[in-house]
Amino acid sequence: MITWAALAALVLFSAVTYVLGRRRLTAQAGSRPHSRPGYHGAYVALWTAVPALLLLALHGGFAGRAEQALLRADTPAAVAQMTPAQQDVFFDDARAVARGAQRSETLYDPAAQAALAGKASEAQGIAQSMRLGTLALAALLAAGGFVFAYRRLTPEFRARNRVEGWIAGLLVACSVVAVLTTVGIVASLVFESARFFQSISPLDFLFGTTWDPQIAMRADQVAAKGAFGAVPLFAGTFLIMLIAMAVAAPVGLFSAIYLSEYAGGWTRAVVKPLLEILAGVPTVVYGFFAALTVGPLFRGFFNGIGEQMIGGPLNGLGLYLAQVQNQMALVAGAVMGIMLIPFVSSLSDDILNAVPQSLRDGSLAMGATRSETVKKVVLPAALPGIMGALLLAVSRAVGETMIVTMAAGLQAKTTLNPLDTVTTVTVQIVTLLTGDQEFDSPKTLSAFGLGLALFGVTLVLNVIALRIVQKYREQYD
Repeated sequence: MITWAALAALVLFSAVTYVLGRRRLTAQAGSRPHSRPGYHGAYVALWTAVPALLLLALHGGFAGRAEQALLRADTPAAVAQMTPAQQDVFFDDARAVARGAQRSETLYDPAAQAALAGKASEAQGIAQSMRLGTLALAALLAAGGFVFAYRRLTPEFRARNRVEGWIAGLLVACSVVAVLTTVGIVASLVFESARFFQSISPLDFLFGTTWDPQIAMRADQVAAKGAFGAVPLFAGTFLIMLIAMAVAAPVGLFSAIYLSEYAGGWTRAVVKPLLEILAGVPTVVYGFFAALTVGPLFRGFFNGIGEQMIGGPLNGLGLYLAQVQNQMALVAGAVMGIMLIPFVSSLSDDILNAVPQSLRDGSLAMGATRSETVKKVVLPAALPGIMGALLLAVSRAVGETMIVTMAAGLQAKTTLNPLDTVTTVTVQIVTLLTGDQEFDSPKTLSAFGLGLALFGVTLVLNVIALRIVQKYREQYD
């Protein structure tokens, strides 16, 4: 609560300093100023807010660790006899009691109970001291920043250059954060995957055809090593992705062509928002729709066909179709394709509208029809953007989890039959990391191996799409 009050006070004080900075330039008489009054006000407000804001952010991010380190600096004798895990629970309970929160249900002896009360009081004092010290230092930084910036304001001061320098620094910082986030994700995947591949051969993982990540609880169990062949998972992933793209790509692209090239203004104003509403539907709703509506509908359709074929020349196929269940790759892929239609349609429509009208006018002036213009001029010119839209849809399809879990099942199969139950890489990652897990067994670490392999496959798809875009773009630039 104090932190939010401090932020509100800092914002209010920065707004006041912005007004004071503008008025100082306005009140000064003399030659024409280098920068407008707004830049002078922004310069003062930045020096007032940014240093104090950084200090408050550091307090919010590291105050808890500093408090815990100070508590552990003087460990009571009753606590020193505990195991490291029990000590962690003890200090967490001390901090919880200091905050007035509910502590764990751990039973302590009288000596440990007295130590807990003492450490809770100490934690409360440390937290209060750190909070008050941070607020006082933040106030000093804000006041010092204001005085420093306010005294520099003169008509000749290049406030615009300084403010733009602050903005450039902010943009660089955001870029660095994005890059470091990517590097951190890849590094964590590589590190944990290396631990996994110390137990499981990479060749067995990449080319194995059996996925059964079970670790024996006892040494005499039969399935002591499990099976970690990822081929069935990638087969199910790409099967569902292909079905989804077979639905989303033509429907989304054709609807974008209609809205961009043929629809009138009123039709476009009504149809496009209706299509984009689908993008706001949660994936769990699509999962319910697949499990409760599309699945039974497809099962009834195929069961009816199979029953009519039983006893005929295709009796075996009829028996198979008569036993089709609700969960199948076709259901998950079809519903996922419906979910992806807004992505393909909206992005492709914007890309088609970005094609210069002069290209269309030139084609029509040469005697081409509207359909020929769309096929031979507009689509080739918009091909790079359309490929990007399709690639975005593919990435969304590969990463989808909820629809597959509810509509395709959890059985790992190496099959291209859309009527079979399959599973995907992302579903297995969620399954492996659900609940209390220990990150010392190949079963849990295999999730990181799957993540790294999926990252590599996605990277390859991006490179292929980029090469396709570069090849065709050269013809129309």
